[in-house]
Amino acid sequence: MKSIAIITGASSGMGKEYVRTLSSHGTYDEVWVIARNAEKLKELAAESEFEIKVVPLDLTDISFTEKISALLEDEKPNVKLLINCSGFGKFDATENISLEDNVGMVDLNCRAVVAMTYIVLPYMSSGSEIIEIASVAAFQPIPYINVYGASKAFVLSFSRALGREVKKRGIRVMAVCPFWTKTAFFDRAIRKDKDAVVKKYAAMYEASFIVKETWKALKKKNKDVCIPGFTAKMQVLGVKILPHKLVMSIWQAQQKLK
Repeated sequence: MKSIAIITGASSGMGKEYVRTLSSHGTYDEVWVIARNAEKLKELAAESEFEIKVVPLDLTDISFTEKISALLEDEKPNVKLLINCSGFGKFDATENISLEDNVGMVDLNCRAVVAMTYIVLPYMSSGSEIIEIASVAAFQPIPYINVYGASKAFVLSFSRALGREVKKRGIRVMAVCPFWTKTAFFDRAIRKDKDAVVKKYAAMYEASFIVKETWKALKKKNKDVCIPGFTAKMQVLGVKILPHKLVMSIWQAQQKLK
């Protein structure tokens, strides 16, 4: 039986970095890379030491489940690692963001994560691992990053609870909660035709750092949440202690948002 890893959002940012550094974590007969941009996936395949299967799909279109299900049923692999890295955000007042984008964030950040996980789980065995990419935004309500933050809160809760359910099968689930990270995420999140919502960044991490911390965290038994970076950890600690009404007020004051 073929041993594989599946990584969504693999064409750029953290997803791409996970593929690039995968050999530091384990060995696989094949790696399935999923994203919309087929050309970028092919470029990634050319530089990987693993056998790569390029699977160009738009995960906001729920019909993607049919193709993934068919591939899994046809090959019946042993999925040793699933990383759900696809996602996007929009920063603005919720009413200023299009309905398509607001619903799209939920579709990609939540529905696609649940669907991919659900489809893959039957092909996992004891020792398999699932990494769900959440965010530090998951720990607090964030005005003007409203739907994105809420979607990541869903991912965090889903991941932790699922981990308890599948523990009896020997499957590990871990949510990764990055702080601000230098990726193409901001190209889509920030509008170019108006003042930026986020004017102050407490810290900005490299994707390589987030990925390195992920691999380290997976070596720690029973760890179900990874928060890479000291500043990120302090941020999460603060929002756990303070009332969320105050947290929202502090956020708006920092960013000069009414």
